[in-house]
Amino acid sequence: MTIPTPTVNPAAVEHPPLPGGLPDPATLASLANAFFSALPGGKSGVSAPVVASPDVSAGSGATGGLPSALPAAAPILASVSNPAPAGSPLAGPGGTGTGVPGFAPPQGKAPGLNLAPSAPTHVLSLGNRAPALAPHAAAANGLPDSAVSIAPALEPRAGGALLGVPPVQEAASPTHAPPATPAATGPSPFYFLHGAQNGWHGRAQDIDVPVHGHGQGQASPQAFGLPGGDVLRDLVVFEPRSVGVPNVSGVSGESARYFVDEREAAVPHGLKSSAHPPFDVNAVRRDFPILQERVNGKPLIWFDNAATTHKPQAVIDRLAYFYAHENSNIHRAAHALAARATDAYEHARKTVQRFINASSPDEIVFVRGTTEAINLVAKSWGAQNVGEGDEIIVSHLEHHANIVPWQQLAAQKGARLRVIPVDDSGQVLLDDYRKLLSDRTKIVSVTQVSNALGTVVPVREIVELAHRAGAKALVDGAQSISHMRVDVQALDADFFVFSGHKIYGPTGIGVVYGKREVLEAMPPWQGGGNMIEDVTFERTVFHGPPARFEAGTGNIADAVGLGAALDYVSRVGIENIARYEHDLLGYATSVLAPVAGVRLVGTARDKASVLSFVLKGYTTAEVGQALSEEGIAVRAGHHCAQPILRRFGLEASVRPSLAFYNTCDEVDALVAVVRRLASRR
Repeated sequence: MTIPTPTVNPAAVEHPPLPGGLPDPATLASLANAFFSALPGGKSGVSAPVVASPDVSAGSGATGGLPSALPAAAPILASVSNPAPAGSPLAGPGGTGTGVPGFAPPQGKAPGLNLAPSAPTHVLSLGNRAPALAPHAAAANGLPDSAVSIAPALEPRAGGALLGVPPVQEAASPTHAPPATPAATGPSPFYFLHGAQNGWHGRAQDIDVPVHGHGQGQASPQAFGLPGGDVLRDLVVFEPRSVGVPNVSGVSGESARYFVDEREAAVPHGLKSSAHPPFDVNAVRRDFPILQERVNGKPLIWFDNAATTHKPQAVIDRLAYFYAHENSNIHRAAHALAARATDAYEHARKTVQRFINASSPDEIVFVRGTTEAINLVAKSWGAQNVGEGDEIIVSHLEHHANIVPWQQLAAQKGARLRVIPVDDSGQVLLDDYRKLLSDRTKIVSVTQVSNALGTVVPVREIVELAHRAGAKALVDGAQSISHMRVDVQALDADFFVFSGHKIYGPTGIGVVYGKREVLEAMPPWQGGGNMIEDVTFERTVFHGPPARFEAGTGNIADAVGLGAALDYVSRVGIENIARYEHDLLGYATSVLAPVAGVRLVGTARDKASVLSFVLKGYTTAEVGQALSEEGIAVRAGHHCAQPILRRFGLEASVRPSLAFYNTCDEVDALVAVVRRLASRR
């Protein structure tokens, strides 16, 4: 299809071309801005636009000419003064600036300064970023990852195509045939459709990038006015092995990386191979539209991630596509939309299975969230297996959702609830736990990460000791699922539960993983449609798991959205997320702890990215309100974990909880408010 050439501002072509025939950055910016003002967005079936001008050849083969195809996206350069776009190797992974708290020039505006990023471990972080200096892996769109890092503005949607956000307008267009789904290797197991996603696709789109010199379709930094890889590589002359890892625990001794493999920390010659592109927090942030919100006139800073996480555009788009093209009840209607919805729902179940490494999708039960998941186990398995005089063990760290259902069960059955104590740092005492175990113990139910303190609990040892005593084990993964790799087969827990909204998915959807033989022996806990094979007035025959535990119409769309969220996290890389959050937690601890009047609550050696504190002279509500006035969202209260706060003599705390889209600049903003409050009293 031929696209008319947009009107170009004559001023845009007055600049003489650079040596070699390339127009200067101002020309490129003017041409691109003029074009995209004329054509605000491409449509399905329309080829990539061509930018033409009186003195710049539009032919792809013209020597020194502007490339013939540019994506329907932002211009190549936002302005002449911004040669280092967000996401380039010259931009800091912790946000913007020099890496010096309190001194953060605007990103890309001060070339050279941005080489020292504002990541928590300033110079150390360059080791993790060194892979961006040379191609070492293929990015999601097939280009070398170095090219993708250098030219983020050329993605069809900034930060989106690389991470697999599909163009919804193309998928929805009747003139655009949906591409074949890679997973569609045979007929659908449900009804008559092919492919688990029925037209929905999230594959990265190809992008065209300017080529410098004689490269074969590969972008070079010089094409964007940036220094070449050799120049940048010469700047990385340090050896990460010789530098210590910062202590984030707040206690003396060797620092733990809690869930990052220590072997990955040893990076020879400052370079590291990875299956994922280098982590770029700015690219990630562009995928979360709510982070552009303003609260009280200030940019939103979301430090309430332990309560709920925000949703990337990939999840929002997937939900919209479901309701626009697949909405139906599932499993029991022989029409096209029922088949689409069923396939999408069951595809999400398989996605969860792969994400946590369950052995079968039949071990995955969809529920409303972690609370309902624990209630299901207590009221099904517990009602069948716990009797008078038996014992149930939980830890002092538990959320109310992992206390109340067991209390109710113990009261009904005449059983006893036992509690694993914690030390003054907030870590469970394993020796005391061993003493609690006996032949009366029926189940041990513990959190993997404390929602109030961030403590990472040694659940593998707890599960193993429970099994030695002949008891079952449940692990509450609501706070761990978004921070660390979960392998339920390696963990060997009988049950593992989590909520979708804690891992960038929708609210109202959660998961019970149960070992198949355990689930098969459990009775249903709710009755109704979808969980039966046959019903008469005399008897009912129930389905096997997981359908046995999914009575009625489930939360179909949000299960599909959860699958999209897990796919998104997998594309970014859970290990990349863990490493970044670990450094961010270390930085936050180092700047918050010294503030006069601040008392950190929970200083265990192994912690996830949760800080809990109180400020002398202020109630937690006053601190929370002061932060909110600056657009900073934290949780102030008991966090549905009153027993552990009372263990430390408190009724409430202020809890900033961090995610992989938070930055050091945001941490500095929080600490500045706390310092200001502290200086007043």
